[in-house]
Amino acid sequence: MSAPKFETLLYSVEDGIATVTLDRPEKLNAFNRRMMSELVEVFDVSDTDVNVGAVIVTGHGRVFCSGMDLTPDPVDPEPLAPGEVPRDGAGRVTMRIYESVKPVIAAANGAGVGVGATMQCAMDVRLASSEARYGFVFARRGITLEGCSTWFLPRIVGPSTALEWCYSGRIFPAQEALDRGLVRSIHAPDELMPAARALAREFLDSSAAVSVSLTRQLTYRMMGERHPMTAHIYESRALYARYQQADKVEGVQSFLEKRPARFPDQVPTDLPEIWEGWEAPTYR
Repeated sequence: MSAPKFETLLYSVEDGIATVTLDRPEKLNAFNRRMMSELVEVFDVSDTDVNVGAVIVTGHGRVFCSGMDLTPDPVDPEPLAPGEVPRDGAGRVTMRIYESVKPVIAAANGAGVGVGATMQCAMDVRLASSEARYGFVFARRGITLEGCSTWFLPRIVGPSTALEWCYSGRIFPAQEALDRGLVRSIHAPDELMPAARALAREFLDSSAAVSVSLTRQLTYRMMGERHPMTAHIYESRALYARYQQADKVEGVQSFLEKRPARFPDQVPTDLPEIWEGWEAPTYR
């Protein structure tokens, strides 16, 4: 599959890992309407490419994303048709990341402020450069949180830390983000992407892609359920489906033969459909 061309992103695939780079360095990678639509599109591309096993998102230059572009083309709320529900642009992106069938790793090369912070909350694992900073600055701008961050952020760091950061709107360093659980690890700037790729390779080399994809979907969807019976039902569907697929045979055989597994099933072509009866709003 040839690499698509974007105006605000760079996209490449190497050795099973897709790298999405926010690419407006002259604007400190500020988020605008074009970037919003292209981020949604790029996850459509990575989801449907069987050669992609994981996605890394980073920024071009010294900043990950400086937040909303407040000059000529901000992603302000559009006029609504009668009865239409308002949707914020950052939320459209994080809902698309939520729906990804591949693992997503954030590699914050520099400051992530506003939407630059909230979009990372929808990613599975966050790594930070020692130069990274974070800020949920919305109250300081006279607005409120976006990007589904009232759902993601408290689940990552707990409500008390989430509210402290959002009430104050202050910018805080990577070390505080690490100490409070927002990021997994901090790396020297030139070691950040190698560390992110090494983590992605661990996902790709040791585990079955279809199993990883189903685990991602189950984990996020079950976090909002009121009773574990729902998890039991959908986990059972997934487990039963996997027992019928080639990966299960290879997993057992490789274990018995004491060799690395070579899982044949691919994402998305071999993903079993387990979500009959599941009710959730579409991200579109």
